[in-house]
Amino acid sequence: MNRFQIDADGWSSGVERQPSPNFDPRAPGTVVDLLVIHNISLPPSQFGGPYIADLFGNRLDCDAHPYFDQLRALRVSAHFLIRRDGHVMQFVSANDRAWHAGASNFCGRERCNDFSIGIELEGTDFDPFEDAQYDALADLTSALEARYPLTAVAGHEHIAPGRKTDPGPHFDWDRFRKSLIRNKCVSITQSNLRFPA
Repeated sequence: MNRFQIDADGWSSGVERQPSPNFDPRAPGTVVDLLVIHNISLPPSQFGGPYIADLFGNRLDCDAHPYFDQLRALRVSAHFLIRRDGHVMQFVSANDRAWHAGASNFCGRERCNDFSIGIELEGTDFDPFEDAQYDALADLTSALEARYPLTAVAGHEHIAPGRKTDPGPHFDWDRFRKSLIRNKCVSITQSNLRFPA
């Protein structure tokens, strides 16, 4: 049985909840059909600590590190964060629009926040991701597929090319795809996500 289950309110079991104020409702009738994978580390290339959750919760102490000064006015969030050890945190209901993608386009559709779910992996463009992160990502994706009509997955780099580079060259798309196919929680109809070329 999958360790994650998404309820009708868009919140998952088996995760740490830290609700963010940085979201708004999706437009009525919106079909949530895209999953967007990101990476994040705060400060850059440093793992652990409270800073990512603090950023998403608008409580980041911007004097705690010189890099944070440029984040003072930033209001962002993602639906989920997967830590290096596979621990999963949720900040926004998947029913709502988290502010994770910014200016973006997927297959001619602008404003990807409107119709996507954003998952941040604690990491960088320069470091391999951990086995525990791939395992949690596969399980979480399977749970999301069971609740939402997802048809595609993309990196932030694919929907905002030239502006964003994450999840970066060390994210193993083929491994992610194969882990979904092997995942016993994924039915035949749920194993057809389109992946980046």
